[in-house]
Amino acid sequence: MAKGRIAFGLVVVAVLVYAVGSQLVGPSAPSRGKGRPAPVSIAKIETRAITLSRTYSGTLEAPDSIVLASKVEGRVEEVAVDLADVVTPGAVLVRIDDDAQRQLLSQATAELAVAKANHAEAKRAVTIASRDLERVEKLRARGVSSESQLDAVRANHISKTAQVEVTAAQIERAAAALQSARIRLNDTRLSATWEGDSKRVVAERFVDEGALVTPNQPLLSIVQLDPIEAVVFVSEKDYGRLSPDQRATLTADAFDGERFEARVARIAPVFRPQSRQARVELVVDNADGRLKPGMFIRATITLAREEATTVVPNEALTTRDGEAGVFLVNDDDTVSWRPVRTGIADASRVQILEGPTSGRVVTLGHQLLDDGSAVTIPDAAPSESSGAAAAR
Repeated sequence: MAKGRIAFGLVVVAVLVYAVGSQLVGPSAPSRGKGRPAPVSIAKIETRAITLSRTYSGTLEAPDSIVLASKVEGRVEEVAVDLADVVTPGAVLVRIDDDAQRQLLSQATAELAVAKANHAEAKRAVTIASRDLERVEKLRARGVSSESQLDAVRANHISKTAQVEVTAAQIERAAAALQSARIRLNDTRLSATWEGDSKRVVAERFVDEGALVTPNQPLLSIVQLDPIEAVVFVSEKDYGRLSPDQRATLTADAFDGERFEARVARIAPVFRPQSRQARVELVVDNADGRLKPGMFIRATITLAREEATTVVPNEALTTRDGEAGVFLVNDDDTVSWRPVRTGIADASRVQILEGPTSGRVVTLGHQLLDDGSAVTIPDAAPSESSGAAAAR
């Protein structure tokens, strides 16, 4: 009996605790889509332009770079330019001591003169040999000279004729050596040449006056700054939307907040195996030369733009059973679930390709809703209320 009374007392206490707790906590929250109207925020479906843009990190590069190297061995007599100096095409930039090259030129000139003299002597010898051959042939025809004498004269004529050919080849060789000596002498004066008349600047200087240089040793690096190139790498997802001449804007850490106009110039036809990204080169006007190769930049490229299309805020999109859609607000303060097919999106809106084209959509409170749920709009203006609540 005592145990029964104790058990009954515990049940009574539990019921009282539950009742008091219910009074304090209040009624439980209704399940999604049922019970009292769910508070939501809404926005209108709009028809307007939308632009798809992507921002990529990259680096500025010189579109053209020339490394001026020595072609001969010698001592540097003069370096006419220094770091950041402007260079015009054809200007002499470096002079190398040319004493040795002038000596080689004099030697090659003398060797050519000797070859020409030898050639003239060989031609005279052929003339004499031809006369001897003609005389001996006549004597042989009269039976005065022997056959052996005729053979000896013929052999001498052939030898002298061959000597003419040899000396002619020596002239060509000496002339080539002279031309090579002239070129090597000219190579002691180094100038930069390129197509067009654009100015360029000295990016690096590798030698000073008085230094001994060897063939192929770099002396100066000269780069083009206007226009300049911005290089970025894009993923496969965006690659198909890229095309030459697309517009872009650039920002650089060196010029906080300033934007520079650019356009897509070249798109690589291959992807890098390691990163699965493709190289994209943009051309940037740089008449004032402020942008420099090696600067870190961010390039924002306009990949697509749609005019007068249906858009909704990004927050309006939600999913139900793995399908994307929106909750459309009805005139009776209920919502209807509408699946949609989306297009391009920007930072705040998304394009609707298939779905509702007008009306209002829920942007906050989706988790409380199902198709047909009642809603209330706490921040709605009186004109936005449907009046359905008064009818109820």
